[in-house]
Amino acid sequence: MKTMSAHIVVAGGGVAGMEAAGTLAGMGYRVTMIEKDDAPGGHLLQWHALFPDRRPADEVISHFRKHTEHPNLRIITGTTVEKVRNHGSGVLVSLSGGAEEQADAVIVATGFELFDAHRKEEYGYGIYDNVITSADLEAMFNRGLVAKADGSVPSRIGLVHCVGSRDEKVNNNHCSKVCCVTAVKQAIEIRKMLPSCEVFCFYMDMRMYGPYYEELYRESQEYHNVNFIRGKVSEASVNINNRLVIKVEDTLAGRPLKMELDIIVLMVGMEMAGAGMRLAEASGMKRGINRFLESTDHHYGNNLSGLRGVFYAGTCTAPMNITDTISHARAAVTETVKYLNSR
Repeated sequence: MKTMSAHIVVAGGGVAGMEAAGTLAGMGYRVTMIEKDDAPGGHLLQWHALFPDRRPADEVISHFRKHTEHPNLRIITGTTVEKVRNHGSGVLVSLSGGAEEQADAVIVATGFELFDAHRKEEYGYGIYDNVITSADLEAMFNRGLVAKADGSVPSRIGLVHCVGSRDEKVNNNHCSKVCCVTAVKQAIEIRKMLPSCEVFCFYMDMRMYGPYYEELYRESQEYHNVNFIRGKVSEASVNINNRLVIKVEDTLAGRPLKMELDIIVLMVGMEMAGAGMRLAEASGMKRGINRFLESTDHHYGNNLSGLRGVFYAGTCTAPMNITDTISHARAAVTETVKYLNSR
């Protein structure tokens, strides 16, 4: 097995980190991947099925596990990268716990965190039992049971879009890009699991960016009878019958609307991961107005950090779907190899 002398540290073991680390190891480089959790995989580990084709997430997880099984790749879990700085001709990487790694290059792939729905108190997350997040619903799919907190079967479920995205009140003006298609996917899954359950999506705009997303949106209406109501939900409460009640302005009909629901699903958006923010602050990395890491150029320098030998991959720079994250990680590999070859 060919092994090159250059050593590359990958900060983060989610989709971007695993793609970058496995690819570089396969090319013959010595790679160390640092993952904060007990195992690599990131948010992908919590998914049941992926859009747009509802492919089982386990298939993609299995691919990445095989991709990162390589003798040139060392994986350190339960650890975060705290700081990177240029040191001699390379990069000194400081880890939690006080350890250090000397690297020739670093790829930052610290990813994202889901918006904390507790910050939107008007929706009642953590107050009302049957207000859940899209991540909670995905966990229900994994268990094979969508049910109310008391175990009963819901007859009406509402999915609220743009929770923590496009919202000045929580200082998140950005679109998280995948919430609309996630809602459509989850709405279809609910209808397949519970054919008699009514499903409503409350949206601001339907932003179906990727290939087959628009087709999935049409399928949800034409074949699964998912209802879409354009308007922002203002608040949620519980009535005397212990059912959830939402207030929303139906902007297409031009009238206010009150609706009883059994479960409210909050489609939570993406924010810069806390580990990434701490690393950026300690290392002097710039962040954009959306608080994600800002590359040196949005068009032809999208993986460049501005620090010598340090590159960005994946959702540490902006919200992305899995396909775009993989492509961005591969571009980071290209930039890293180009840099190492130029030294």
